[in-house]
This record gives sequence, C-alpha cells and structure tokens, in this order.
Amino acid sequence: MRRSLIILISVVVLITFASPIVIISANPQLASDIADNIVRPLIGDTAVIYFEKIFFNTSDTIKRITYHGTLPISAISQRDVSDINNTNTRLNLTPLPTPANMPTLEGEGIWKKVILNQFPNEEPVATTFIRPDSDRPYALVTIIQMDMQQLSLGIVAGIKEPGGSFGHPGTGRIPQNTIQSDNVIGAFDGGFLYNDGQYGMIADGITYAPLKQNTATLIARTTGELDIINYTGQDLGQNISFVRQNCPILIENGNLAVTDPKNKAQWGRTLTSQTYTWRSGIGITSTGNLLYTGGNNLTPATLAYALKTAGAVNAMQLDINPAWVSFNFFTKDPTTRTLTSIPFMKDAHDRSKQYIHGHSKDFFYLYKK
Repeated sequence: MRRSLIILISVVVLITFASPIVIISANPQLASDIADNIVRPLIGDTAVIYFEKIFFNTSDTIKRITYHGTLPISAISQRDVSDINNTNTRLNLTPLPTPANMPTLEGEGIWKKVILNQFPNEEPVATTFIRPDSDRPYALVTIIQMDMQQLSLGIVAGIKEPGGSFGHPGTGRIPQNTIQSDNVIGAFDGGFLYNDGQYGMIADGITYAPLKQNTATLIARTTGELDIINYTGQDLGQNISFVRQNCPILIENGNLAVTDPKNKAQWGRTLTSQTYTWRSGIGITSTGNLLYTGGNNLTPATLAYALKTAGAVNAMQLDINPAWVSFNFFTKDPTTRTLTSIPFMKDAHDRSKQYIHGHSKDFFYLYKK
C-alpha cells in the first residue's frame, strides 16, 4: 500500500512539473508562474531544482546534437544599430576576441551604436555579441555597453519581490516622472526571488530585504558612481542611492571567481553551476562604464567569461531562466507620446509592459542624465 502511494505521488509530481516544461517555450512567464506558485509549494524547492536541471541540460544536449552551423536566435540587439562614427566616445570599442576554434560570425565582437532618440549625435550605448563557450557555438551572449557619464541607473522594487514578505512592496514600475520626461532609455531584469538565496536590497532609504554577507553587491552612489563588491559586512558609506545583491561574485578585481565546474554555490535554483540556461549579468569596467550581458545555454562560468572579455573588472549575475532574462529599449512616439519597446534579443522575453505598468519583481532602468 505504501509503495503504491509513493508511486502515485511520484506520477502526480512528474505530471505537475511536466506541465510548465511543456509550455515553457511557448509561454515562459506562465511556466515560471506555475513552477513558482504551484509546483514549488507542492513538491518543494529541491525537487523543482532537480527537474529544472534535467530539463535545461536535456535541451542543451539536443541543441548540441542538432546544431549544424545555423544560429537559432538573432545575436544583435533588435533595436536599430549603426556603425560607430564618434571617435570621442567614452565607450571602449576595441573589437572583442572571437573563438579560435570556430568560424567567426558576421558582426561577432564588433561594436555597433544603439540608435537612441535622446542622443542623436552621441554614442552612449553600443552592443555586440560573442560566443563564450567553445563547445557550444549556438550559445550567444549579447553585450550592451553603457556610458554612465551620460546615463543614470535606477532601481525599482517589485510589487512582490524582494520585499513583499517583509511588508515592503514596491511600485513595480518605472517612475512616472521619468517616463514623462522623455529620458527613459531602457530597463532590465534585477535579482532572484527572495526565497532563492535571501539576497538583500536597499533603495530610497527602505530595506526591502536585509543584506547578506559573502554576496555580490551592486552599489549605486548619489554621485552616480557604480561599484560591484563582495559584501562581507563592511560599511558602505552614507552616499548610497541603492544596493542590490545577487549570488556569489562572478569577477572580483579583474579575476574570475567562478572556475570550478563542481561549484555548488547558490547560482539560482540549480544544483551546481553546471546548469545550461538563460542567464544575465552586469559588470563595471575600469573606466566606470556599465555592461549588461544576456544569453542562452550559459553557466555562471561562461557568463563570467563573457563579462571579462567585454572588459568587466567586477561583475555579478542577475536573473536566470527564459522568463526572467530581459532587457528592453524604449522609444517614445512623437505623435502619440506613447512608449514603444523591443527586447534586446529575438528570443528574449518582452517585459516592457511590466516595466511600465507594474512588475512583480525588482528591476533596473536607464535614463538620460
């Protein structure tokens, strides 16, 4: 009787978990909602982690077998881009190295200007793509480089995450005055659900979630300076605009911090650092420029390699999995005065509506100074 009950429970678990897996490609947001709000309370975090790892790594294996030199996704940002013309730009436009054992793709490692209405004669944002994994030529990472002397970075606490359980829900949307000013450039994903690591966030004087030691920590100063450190309890100072933590640090003082493939540190809901899935990350260059990277079939190690290749001195992982990795550029229609947006990659999730009208999770937004 007990054995039959165990078998029955196992079948129910598999069927329950299989549902979001079946629909994840068609509707990753719905799949994530089912996994987080229904499956996890039913079968627990460990079981969800186990099945997710099987799914993502099986998908990666299928890609390795079926890949024949054609790319499954568009690497270059879907936003209008053009060649770089401004020789006085503060962006580092040195072409990035391409894999030695793979044919170079058109445009790979070459920076392109992202055309922005707010900067008709300047080049504060550039983009390119690279392939950081020689065993996975289909694993593309889009890199966005931003001149933070012309741009500012803000953060928004989500309606539920990370402070909802502490009684500190956020607005979940880009401030209305920033939108009305016509200065909003874009927005991108923040950190994990609080339950997936208990990482901290402080903004506008509110501690949405307490800071955690030995964690990668992005610090934004009121002066506009950004830094990423390994927080160990040190005093962060008084001129803090916001702080967001997520995962162990990827790059510290120019050194890769993720090198062991058996690393069992908390890299999201994964058993080890060897789960191949969508990942995003941010880095700070030696000149203070901000880097955003995102792509599929990545581990923390290959994400870190991409950030270092792009010039990051310090870097951290942001969110993971198809539903959560998102970067949207915004444009305001001069006639209707409404914002329009497109994702940074063809297969990336479009969260523009949530960024404007209300998102359950925290996120960052960019605007002209």
